[in-house]
This record gives sequence, structure tokens and C-alpha cells, in this order.
Amino acid sequence: MGSFLVAIVVGLTGMGGGALMTPMLTVFFGVPPLAAVSSDLVSAAVMKPVGSLVHLRRGTVNLRLVAWLCAGSVPTAFCGVLLARALGHGDRIQTVIEIALGVALLIAASGLVIRSYLTMSAGGPRRAARNTTPDDAPSAPISVRPIPTMLVGAVGGLVVGMTSVGSGSLIIVALLALYPKLTANRLVGTDLLQAVPLVWAAALGHILFGDFQLSVTLALLAGSIPGVFLGSLASSRAPGGLIRWALAFVLLASALKMFGVGTTPMAWALVAAVVVGTAAWCLLRAWNGLRPLPLPRHDAPPAQPVRPGHSKADTSIVTH
Repeated sequence: MGSFLVAIVVGLTGMGGGALMTPMLTVFFGVPPLAAVSSDLVSAAVMKPVGSLVHLRRGTVNLRLVAWLCAGSVPTAFCGVLLARALGHGDRIQTVIEIALGVALLIAASGLVIRSYLTMSAGGPRRAARNTTPDDAPSAPISVRPIPTMLVGAVGGLVVGMTSVGSGSLIIVALLALYPKLTANRLVGTDLLQAVPLVWAAALGHILFGDFQLSVTLALLAGSIPGVFLGSLASSRAPGGLIRWALAFVLLASALKMFGVGTTPMAWALVAAVVVGTAAWCLLRAWNGLRPLPLPRHDAPPAQPVRPGHSKADTSIVTH
């Protein structure tokens, strides 16, 4: 049941698997840390393709961006396993990595909120809600930056190989910084697909050199496969704005977990963030001349139907 809930989050947002699944195994079920990392990665190697296939069918994946990320992440993910074994337990090193990742997640969550506010206020206080460009509309062409993208993959792969955290959380933060015009749906789909070969490489290393436990992995797979399918199906069809807020929520939850916040304080902090954030957002919308709640308008033009089996080609990424 725990892996089912975490997998829904992974399918919906493309992140949170390692940051939520591994602490769940160690804190709630008493699995040793190395065994938790190994079993989580092996189960993710099966879970990630399920979610990425849904996004591939919906056309919300940038294959060129995936290729450059994998070029950097696959070799370093395997090396991360060897490095973690060479360093022994590496509790101090892992603590430093988790704190740094928590800071990055908080920065990313703040960036998502700021980006949403700038998008909302860009048209001025008299802008009508029905005239805005939806977040899940095709984005403007974006030039691939090969070297920075490969470096992002390399750093993410190294961290994943050592801790199982970062295949979604760390890399999606970097993608937000490198490609801010990438739409939310394509951001999630691209991140899910690039994580497949990355997690496969790290899982192979942990099967050979880690502490892989088949019983733990089978329990994770029983819940994670249906969960990631449902989450990915919702993500590929949901509005981009909704996915962006879900990303911000998962970023905040993952950051609190990286900082070692307990379960009860984290739950209260997340509830407070939702209540205070919703109230503040309604006030900001009213201050910008919009309705406090973005409910559908009765006079809005009807949506154009899309024939089944037809999807637009992804043109959001171009190469020089």
C-alpha cells in the first residue's frame, strides 16, 4: 500500500520515488539502509518504464533531451554504486548529499511558485481568465544545451547510484533551471523516461554489489506498478498548472524528508503549507484582477475535441 501511494506521486509528478520510498522502507518497516536502496532501485527499474510508456503514447516526451541526459547519467550511475561500496557506509557523506538535495528541492519549489505568479500577472489586472494560454499548450521551440544537459545527467546518476535519490527529484530541478519554457506535462514525461536507463544501470550495480532483497522488491512492485500507471495516466491528461502545483507539493515534502523532519511534524507542515498557500494565492489572484478561484466560466469557448489515436507531435525541443 505504501509503494502504491508513492508510485502514484511518481507517475503524476515524475519525482519523489527515492526521496519517499527509501525513507518509508527504513523508517516504517525497519529495512536496513543499503537493502532499502538496493530494493528500491530494482523495483524502480520495473516501475519507471510503465509510467514512461504512458507519456510516450501521449506524446509528452522530448526524446532528444532524454538522449543527452542518459549519455551522462548511465555510466555515472553504475560508478556511484562502486563509489558507495568503496566509501563503506558513508553516513556522513550521504547526510551532506541529502541536505544539499533538500536545499535544491526547496529552491525548485519556490521557483515553481514564482513562475506561476509571473505567468498569472503577466497580462495585467484586466486580463480575462479565458484569454490566457494554458500551461499544457505546446511550448515554444527550445534549443538543447548538450554539455550542461550531460553534466546534469552525470551528477544525477552519481547521486542515484549512491543513495537511490535523485532520478526524479534532482534531475527535474536541473531541467527546470535549464529549460524554463518546457511545459509541465513534457517535463514530467521527459524526466520519467530518462530515469529508465539511469535506474537500470544503478539497479544492475546494486544487484551485483549491493544488498538486494527479493522479498522487499516484490512487495514494492506489487503496489508500485498499478500506482505509477494511474499517476502517469492522470499526469498525461491533467492541466499543466495542476501538475505544477503537485510538483511544488512533492518538492516540499521531499525536501522536508531530506532534512530529517519527522512524520508528524512533516504532515502538519504540509497541511499548513496547503492552507496558507491556497489563501495567499487567492489573495494574489484578486489583487491582480482575477477571480480568487480559477473556476470554469460558463461563457468560455468550448474546447475543441481531439480524435482518439491522434496526438500532436512534440516540437518543443529543437537542436542547433
